[in-house]
Amino acid sequence: MPLVPQNVRWLRATCLAAAVLMVAGAAPAASVPATDADRRPGHCARIDTIAVPGAEHQQADCLDELTTAGTVDSGHTDEADWAGLTPKDLATPSGVPGIQIDGYFPDSSTTNTSHGWNHDAQFVIRLPDRWNGGLVIAGSPGVRKQYANDRAFGDWVLARGYAYAATDKGNTGAAFHRDGAAPGDALAEWNSRVTQLAVAARKVTTQRYQRPVSRTLAMGMSNGGYLVRWQLENNPELYDGGVDWEGTLWRTEDPNPLTFLPPTLRAYPIYAAGGPGAGAAHREIVKAGFPAGSEFLWPYHHQYYWDLTQRIYREELDPEYDGATEAGTPFCTPGTPACDADYDYDARPRAVRDAVEKVELTGRIGKPLITFHGTLDVLLPISTTSDTYAEMVRREGRGALHRYYRVEGGTHVDSLFDAFPDRLRPLVPCHRSAVTALERWLDDGRRPPSSRTLPMPDGADPAALLTRCRLSG
Repeated sequence: MPLVPQNVRWLRATCLAAAVLMVAGAAPAASVPATDADRRPGHCARIDTIAVPGAEHQQADCLDELTTAGTVDSGHTDEADWAGLTPKDLATPSGVPGIQIDGYFPDSSTTNTSHGWNHDAQFVIRLPDRWNGGLVIAGSPGVRKQYANDRAFGDWVLARGYAYAATDKGNTGAAFHRDGAAPGDALAEWNSRVTQLAVAARKVTTQRYQRPVSRTLAMGMSNGGYLVRWQLENNPELYDGGVDWEGTLWRTEDPNPLTFLPPTLRAYPIYAAGGPGAGAAHREIVKAGFPAGSEFLWPYHHQYYWDLTQRIYREELDPEYDGATEAGTPFCTPGTPACDADYDYDARPRAVRDAVEKVELTGRIGKPLITFHGTLDVLLPISTTSDTYAEMVRREGRGALHRYYRVEGGTHVDSLFDAFPDRLRPLVPCHRSAVTALERWLDDGRRPPSSRTLPMPDGADPAALLTRCRLSG
């Protein structure tokens, strides 16, 4: 097998941070028409009266621009948080003045260094002057911080008039597993921090606009998509609906990331080396869930995703596997002691399943949910993640609340579209189509198109793919 293709190498600098990621079309966002009710509070009105319930520290700023068109220069976002997640030519909405509140809830861990605070459980809440009555709650993808969704969808929902709140989930970075007293605690904190923020942000939004929130939506990608699922299963009363972008699937049984990554790590070096064993190794990778036709993405994902993801999540859920060694040995050779490529989830003690059980999904959603996932996802393979989750929802009798779209040509991070515009399609426009479909579903009961696979549009150029994703096929 060749090394990482030349047109991928330029992505390494921006996507190295992304390696810990767990990892009818929608028109571009337009400004939300102002109503008298929208105008009444005035620019940054009541900023001095806003208090985030439960926050240990908060800082409120009146900004002329809440989107990344202004927050990059003003220092109210962190580009490193969203590096490698979106296509370079994605248009950035602008023209959204309002209030931004940064702060943190009480927490004992210190992995998040934003603002020099060295304090976890950080959040950002953005309150546009022109408000549509809605609120979006988001958890970060991977083990990133609170600004990770800013470019992928934070800008867009603000431009539509939503208030927006996001959390770092209570711990960040590749050593997130150091947080918590017991295996699984760090992951479980992610869910509690999203709940905490949702409750607080609803109250803050009411303080700002002097009227209750009319709609609360949960949104997120990858680990953030998992958080949407968990919230709609466990706290549906806080939300009106959610959009799940390629959510991670945690369950005590196979499949979960600890069952499909180890066989892939064992097989890939044999496949990449070529020779008589390459065919069998290829079949093992496909059997693990990574589809034939995605081979051009395997070198990059082997180098940046598969090994790191397996080791840090295994350390969180099963630290005893490698004893005193922390998060295993990078790119270990199968057969060496405690090699993560040899990890056998089914053979591990019951305590490991107990740790996974703290964060497992059931499919028992209580509010409308739209899921979409790329068929060429080479970190969370669609056949062993979202396909399985959709079946779980059906088995629980909640299928009427769920729509699931398999997007041909989509992969896990949209930045790879820049390297392979002739083979991939970005998922950002599918998110926008999903949000608008969910809004119609909630507004007047117009149900979205039935669950289906969305084919790659014939003859679409890269510019068109960046703006269109028809859920009707």
